[in-house]
Formats: sequence, C-alpha cells, structure tokens
Amino acid sequence: FMVKVFVVLSIQLFITAAIISIFVFCKAVRKWILAMPWFLFALLDLRRQVPANYILLALFTILEGLLLGTMSIVYRADEILWATGATTVVTLVLTLFALQTKWDFTLLSGVLFAFSAVLLIYGIIALVIRSYWLHLIYAALGTLLFSGYLVMDVQLMVGGHYHYEIDPEEYIFAALNIYVDIISLFVFILDLLGR
Repeated sequence: FMVKVFVVLSIQLFITAAIISIFVFCKAVRKWILAMPWFLFALLDLRRQVPANYILLALFTILEGLLLGTMSIVYRADEILWATGATTVVTLVLTLFALQTKWDFTLLSGVLFAFSAVLLIYGIIALVIRSYWLHLIYAALGTLLFSGYLVMDVQLMVGGHYHYEIDPEEYIFAALNIYVDIISLFVFILDLLGR
C-alpha cells in the first residue's frame, strides 16, 4: 500500500515539475492563462473504480501543474528552485516524523479544519489590507497548516496504532491527499521566499 502511494505520488510530482519547468523556461507558453476547474475528486465514488480513478488523478495532476505553471511566471527561476528544495526537505522530515512518532495526529483533523477556516478569513483580510507583514504572516501560517496536514495524511495512510486510517484499496486517494499537501506547502513556501 505505501509503495503504491509513493510511486503514484512520485509520478504526480514529476509531471507537475515538468509542467512548471515548461512555464518557467519557455516564454511562448507564458502567454496562455489557464483556469483550474475544481475537482471534487475526494467526494466522488469514482475514486474506488480502477480505470476512472487513474484517469481523474492524471487529469487533476496535469491541471494542477498547469495552474502552478501559470502562477510560477510571477516568480524568478531561482526562487522556484529554492522553494522546491525547501519543500523537498520539509516533506522528507515531516514524513519521517509521521512514520516514527507515537503521537496520533489523525485526531487533529477538526483542529486543522478550523485552522483552515481561520486562515481563509485571514487571507481575505490580507487581500483587502495589502500589508507586507500581514501577507508574510499568512504565508508562514499556511506553511504550518499544510505541514500539519501532511503529517496527518501520512499517518492516515500508515494506519496501524492510529485512531483513523485509509483503506489500502484507496491508494489513489491517499496519494492525492499527500500530493495536495505537498503542492500547498510548495505554494506557501514559494510565497515566503518570493517576499
């Protein structure tokens, strides 16, 4: 189960990095502004049906890569590379922590959801007020929030002595959860470094 999750996750991250690289290093592609449709992949029953879940995951990964590619044209290539390196280190450290700790972070899902709602309201305020320090604090809090989500989702994947777990047949869903956490971490870290 864990091997399947990390293989799928690695393929997703590779595709996303390739698409971002095209946007960063190919000026012709920068002219295209693409919109990302909201996938309610987690709510669909298709996540358990074998050919459909792979197709939806591939489509979501490609569209997420296109969204990040369009977003990345605002930043310099060195900022993107630094954010990628920082995200990689944070992801490895937090994954190792989640795998070895005895603390059960799966019980914090309600707290993380409440923190997400507060961060959303704070983000709207930061958009209106336009303060450097408010935006910097917003990016730092977002980084902390998705660090917590990453630890929780890795523990959900592992199961074992934890309170909640994901069914081993839903490795696509587990990979999607961890992928969204890593991408969100990358966006917030890039925002921190871009300041």
